[in-house]
Formats: sequence, C-alpha cells, structure tokens
Amino acid sequence: MAKIFDNRLYTALLILICASCASREAASQPDWPFGGMVVTANPYATEVASAILERGGHAVDAAIAAHAVLGLVEPQSSGLGGGGFMLVFERSQAKLTFLDGRESAPAGADARMFMVPGAEQADDEPQVMSFLQAWQSGLAVGVPGVVALYQRAHEQHGRLPWRDLFQPAIDLANQGFEVSPRLAQFLPRMAKISRLDENPGSKAYFYPDGEPLAAGQLRTNSEYARTLLSIATQGASAFYSGSIARAIAAAAQAEPDPGTLAVSDISSYEVKERPVVCGGFQADRICSAAPPSSGAAPILMAKLYEEFAPDGNGRIRAFVDAQRLSYADRDHYFGDPEGAPVPVDALLEQSYVRQRGSERFAPGEIPVHGNPAGSAPLGPDTTEEASGTSHLSIVDARGNAVSFTATIEAPFGSARWVEGFLLNNEMTDFARDVPATEESTRLPANAIRPGLRPRSSMSPTMIFDANGQLKMVTGSPGGNSIPAYVGKTILGVLAWGLSPQAAVDFPNIVARGAKVRVETGVEPGPKIAAELKDAGYEVQEREGENSGISLIYVDEEGLVGAADKRREGTVKAVP
Repeated sequence: MAKIFDNRLYTALLILICASCASREAASQPDWPFGGMVVTANPYATEVASAILERGGHAVDAAIAAHAVLGLVEPQSSGLGGGGFMLVFERSQAKLTFLDGRESAPAGADARMFMVPGAEQADDEPQVMSFLQAWQSGLAVGVPGVVALYQRAHEQHGRLPWRDLFQPAIDLANQGFEVSPRLAQFLPRMAKISRLDENPGSKAYFYPDGEPLAAGQLRTNSEYARTLLSIATQGASAFYSGSIARAIAAAAQAEPDPGTLAVSDISSYEVKERPVVCGGFQADRICSAAPPSSGAAPILMAKLYEEFAPDGNGRIRAFVDAQRLSYADRDHYFGDPEGAPVPVDALLEQSYVRQRGSERFAPGEIPVHGNPAGSAPLGPDTTEEASGTSHLSIVDARGNAVSFTATIEAPFGSARWVEGFLLNNEMTDFARDVPATEESTRLPANAIRPGLRPRSSMSPTMIFDANGQLKMVTGSPGGNSIPAYVGKTILGVLAWGLSPQAAVDFPNIVARGAKVRVETGVEPGPKIAAELKDAGYEVQEREGENSGISLIYVDEEGLVGAADKRREGTVKAVP
C-alpha cells in the first residue's frame, strides 16, 4: 500500500509516544541480544507497536496499542466489540500464560435460540436460521471481551502507563487514516449480503453519501476516539458499565431478530486465565491456547504428521491425513470446557496419537472422530464458522513475546454499530442446529448455554527449543481453516526446511471432512492439487485463501519475521 503514513502525522505520533510518561519500574532484564520485532495485519498497527517497543514497552503494551489501531483501520476483522486469545511469554520467569478474552453468551441464551419462530419442516420441527439471518441478528451478539483482556494483560505484564497505549489510535481516529484496499474491497460486497449499509451508524460511516469508502480515502472516526479516551482515562470499567454498556445492550436488542444481551451480562464479564496446551514435536515443544481455543489441533496435526512421515517422505499426504484426523477430533470434542469436558491431554498422549495414526482413512473416506481415554458421549457437531479475524505476533527487546488472535467473527461482525465500533456475531460460532430436546439426544460439545464461550478456531502459538528458549511465534486468522494455516507454518519451518517467509507463502492446504481444499493461485499449488486428485482425494481448488499469518522465528543470528502477502501485514524490527 503506497505511503500509508502521512509523514507529518507519523512524526507527531512518534513524538507523542516517545515523549510522555516514564515507564514502570522494571525488574532486572535478562540477556536478550536480538532486539524486538512486530508483525501485524496492517502497516499503521505495525508502526505504532514498534514505536511502543522502542520506548521500552513490553510486548503486551505493544499488542494492546496495535490492536486498538487495528480496530480502527481493519474493522472488518476485529475490534473493541469482539474478543480474543492472548498467549504471553515472560522470558525472565520462563513463564507462558494464556488469557481468554473470548466473548460469552448472555444469560438469556439457550441452545434453541437460532430457530426460526413459527417455521416448520415436514417433521414439524422448527427450522434453524440460515447463517446470513443469524449473522445479522441481535441474537448473534455476545459480551465483548477484548477490552477486559487488554486490562488483565496490562495488569500482569505491562510496563508503560495504560493511558499511553491508546493515544496513537485516538490521534489516528481524530486526524484520519487512509482506507486500505482490503477494507474498500469488502464494502460493495457487504452491501449486497449484509445490513452494514442499512444499520444506524454503520451506514453513515462506511457508505457516506450512499457510496462505499474508497481505497486511499482519508477517514476519521471521532466516536471511536471518544470511546478509546474513556477507556484510557477510566479503565475497562468505562466499557463494561455506563453509557457504552447501555449502548451495546440496546444495539443487540434492536430489530431485526433482537437478542437478549443485557447490561448485567456486560458488567459481569471476566477474563479467564486457562492452562497452556503443549506437545512435543521433534526436539521442540509446541505450545498454544486451551479450549475453547483450537490450539491443540495444530499440535495434534504435527504429532500425527510424525507418525505418517517419520522420514519426511510423502509430506503433503501426511499433512493432509494429519489434518483430516485432527479436525474430526477437534470438531467433535472441542467447546467451552465449563460446558462439556474436553479431553485435550488424552488427545495429545503419544499412545492415542499412535492409535489414531493406525486409523488413517483412505482418500475417499470421510474421517470420523477417535475415542481418547475418558471422553464423554456427545452429539454431532453442527458449528458453522466464518472468518473475520486478525492476528499479531510481537517479541520485545527483553525477549518477551505475545501471540494474539482477535476477532468479531464474520466480516464486520453483526454489522451493528456502537460508539464508533462494530459488535461481534460470535454466538454463531456455537452449534446452532441442535436436537429438539436435551433429554432425547445428546448435545454437541459446542452447544449454546448461558455464560459459555463458543468454540474458536483461533490458535495463537509459540514454539520452544529443547533448552526452553523461544523459537517461533505464530498464528493466523481464517475461521475454521486457522488450525491448518498454523499447522502449515509449524511444519514448513521445522519439518520442510522452508524459510519463515517461504512457509507463510506456501500454498494453503485445508483438509477438513470430505474435501481437501488446495490453494492453486500459489505455486506449487496446481501440482499439489493434481497429485492429491491422482491419489483419490476429493480436491477443491481455490485461487486464493483467507490466511493472514504473522510469524516471528528466532535463529542463531536474530529474529526473522514473515507477514502473509494474502493480506496487508507488515514486519518491522526494533533495534
């Protein structure tokens, strides 16, 4: 994107970041010779995060500042009205923490809430809403978690003052940013399939004078600036109570298809600190987020890959079959662990991996889930996931790291506008088509229940070597394809000998259910598709894919960053 920063604005921004309050008193710094690095989904966010690191900020500080900017310049993917998962590595303590800021279901939610009132099928059962209807409904809005996640992460890890982290985004919102080509490309299509061009607020913002924003156009958002200023001066409580909380509830309860989200749901939201999931691969250790994240799925893929291709031969087929089995297990067993136990440890046990490897399905077969020790009987999964998500990877000058994936679910979330930002449609990440009664049929693991968090494909991941030293920070957006995208980066670098950028650029291959999707617009995608077809797989060729991988690799000489060319990500090293 040409000259994304106006020079005067950028200079003023750096002066502001570097000149104000001193950082918190820091503990003694461990020896870390490599400096820092930022990889985010947008140049504005990358510049702001790197400036925070240059000032001495923690990777968490940079992640918060960057994401506040992403909510402004990339509103189709994530923002204040959504949630996220943050994996934080504190190098001085050799400690990895997973913070769950996923959206939660309102108290009035239930497993049948997406059924069309009065509509009946031949068997007299009510019909489930189409995804498009559910997506744009107030029923789809869950309690946003990302602002609470900011505060919890900052309390535990931050070094710079809380208020300073929001000033870059406030200034950018007031002075204006250049609309990116990707944002502009979405808008004409969204006018055909969503209410983005009709709903109060979103219509005026994205379609001024009835026309969609154009690439390169300067756009301000004073509402967003005011919201951020309230958060910056009053903390997260400004978002979860008072006028902002009331506006969120009112937007969710508005027609059509109003939801039940109430101020009491919003004010009671809490970030959860959950276990980190780890598994061995070769001599390294892959670590990711626990359920409701799908972070264990790429780990299981890597372990099954070793079963199928111990000598490196047949690597693509091994990757495809590892995905097929991993997705079958993920789809069946994963949800909020407070709703149904998720047998993560059993799924990653080497004995189960060997047993699962012996169940390698033939190319023409549809894989089914395995039966790890201690797993409970569950109903079949009916979850339908969209892909409005963003990821950023950051390493700071002390060797601390953040892998942060954030989302509002589908593009532009529910298209419901509140105080300068969009609300999520995260409740459609639950299984919406469920049995008529809980008594007659087992519910799926990801069934909707009050207070629960929907299963997410988001898989923020870090890899450590045999000595416990940080080796890789990775993650991606992309809906239910995220585990495959993350798995590709792990295998690409660690098993296939690719450079970080080559691993990100390599054709995406997604093998979930009956079909294997192959990205043929990237070499050697056509060759891979042809070979898999010849082997008997049902191949679906795709010109492009929706990944947005942000990867940082640590080698003997320093940090190597890679941003996904399929989106607008950038890399910046910090001395």
